[in-house]
Amino acid sequence: MHIDILTLFPEMVEPVVSSSMLGRAAEKGLLEINTVNIRDYTQNKHKKADDTPFGGGAGMVMMAQPVFDALKAVGAENKRIIYMSPRGRRLDKDLVVELSQEENLVFLCGHYEGIDERIIEYWKPDEISIGDYILTGGELAAMVVVDAVARLVPEVLGNNDSIMEESVYSGLIEAPLYTKPRIYEGLGVPDALISGNHKMIHLWKFEKACRITKERRPDLWEAFLADPGQLTKDEKKILEAVKSE
Repeated sequence: MHIDILTLFPEMVEPVVSSSMLGRAAEKGLLEINTVNIRDYTQNKHKKADDTPFGGGAGMVMMAQPVFDALKAVGAENKRIIYMSPRGRRLDKDLVVELSQEENLVFLCGHYEGIDERIIEYWKPDEISIGDYILTGGELAAMVVVDAVARLVPEVLGNNDSIMEESVYSGLIEAPLYTKPRIYEGLGVPDALISGNHKMIHLWKFEKACRITKERRPDLWEAFLADPGQLTKDEKKILEAVKSE
């Protein structure tokens, strides 16, 4: 997958895309992430890329010209463009899976009060929001989307079978996790997890996932009940028991 990230502040993006999972995926050639400084495309001799809004109002607006030219420079005409915006579609697992199927993505990071509306009218980007709150700019939001999408690109995580077992993707919140030592500050690990019985371990995790999802995310719980997929006889018993509580 090739990803272009257009921003006024590449220094906010580059440390993230070169670190941890994203950095390793890039080294392996699984991802190619290109950070583009929009200021490099402005025709203003002072590298200015924003101006005051017509009609008045507080703050500054990113100008159309440098953004247009930056988008043209990365060949955005033939790529899916994502504009991080609080008025956009809310990011969820379905959208993440959808984006992970793309070969090319272009992220446009707004800043200040936003971007000239003519950019949206002409380029028709998908507007995406990560929540009902306002950030200083689109860079942090774009990194959230890039990270979530990159995890679903084949071989990026190394264990593709584990992806759909994780929280949300499986339809349930993930069960509690434990590691060594077996006793810490008087607190132990549940017997099922150290039993060596794989069926017992699986059913323990399934029950805990059901209970946590029902308690903390009733929206996910109702969706799971509507379509739980293929369950074993033992899983069905656990599901019915949790439902009736």
